Amino acid sequence: MEKDIFDWQKEKDLVDINSFQGEKRKLIQPTWLKDPQLEKLKEVLVNWINNTLKTDHIVVQSLEEDLYDGLVLHHLLVRLAGVQLSVEEIAVTSAAQIHKLEVILEEFDKRLGLNDSTLIKWNVKLIHNKDLLSTIHLLVAIVKCFQPDLDLPPNVKVEVVLVEVNRNGIKSDVEIEFLTEESDSSTGSLNNSGREDPIEQLLKLDAHKVNTVKKAILHFVNQNTSNMGLHVADLNKQFSDGVILLLLIGQLEGFFVPLCDFNLTPLNRSEMLHNVTLALDLLNDMGLHVSNIDPQDIVSQDVTATLKVLYVLFKKYKGK
Repeated sequence: MEKDIFDWQKEKDLVDINSFQGEKRKLIQPTWLKDPQLEKLKEVLVNWINNTLKTDHIVVQSLEEDLYDGLVLHHLLVRLAGVQLSVEEIAVTSAAQIHKLEVILEEFDKRLGLNDSTLIKWNVKLIHNKDLLSTIHLLVAIVKCFQPDLDLPPNVKVEVVLVEVNRNGIKSDVEIEFLTEESDSSTGSLNNSGREDPIEQLLKLDAHKVNTVKKAILHFVNQNTSNMGLHVADLNKQFSDGVILLLLIGQLEGFFVPLCDFNLTPLNRSEMLHNVTLALDLLNDMGLHVSNIDPQDIVSQDVTATLKVLYVLFKKYKGK
């Protein structure tokens, strides 16, 4: 088994055995790298990073290859925590990358409230060495802290080899390590309900309860748009072109969206999509993340999508 794992690591050029002699390391068994649940988790994390950093024009394709130099992690820290560190934007040399990671991970660990070092499953060396296991642990912790409503696949686990290299040779053991929260069949439905979007839960209730919430959101919308001479009677239809949504966001946040940035009287679906996409980007910039929403859904007058967007505004500003 030891031979297989180190042959594979050598081929991938990911780990230099001499670099961790005397240390204990965990390596994902190669056969588990194609596990469907692991692949799904990686896909969700990549999509989340790309959506979060869309306005920064950053596109991540590989968790192993795109996070090791600190660039993406620093942008995530800026977007999620509003913290701009005094580090190089692009660290070219290995020494510069390691220094940048040290500063970023120290800040993330503080923001994540991880004062107990035994709870931290990543470090500068592992991230810089493109260690997939530690990179995923870090990203899952960031998601749970800054965007707990993101629907991560549960029960994602991998088989890992615990390797210790010393003068006497290689000592190894195998164990299962969970990457996302465990749940069993007896509590699975309860856990799924806890992760479900509030609006999706709402739409499963009795019609009169749904209408009560819709009326509350509608009242909130009209309360904040009436001074612009606007009146909303139909949440689905009147928000489908993105115009009132953009004006509402500007009104709530206290800024004016320049008329040159959107179509005040959209004439076709393309212009409507432009407006809605801009509105979702603004929400993202404000730290109001709406999960699993495609601009096409709102333009198509999808009730769930429209209510999800309005709900995040209602939740933040209803008492202000």
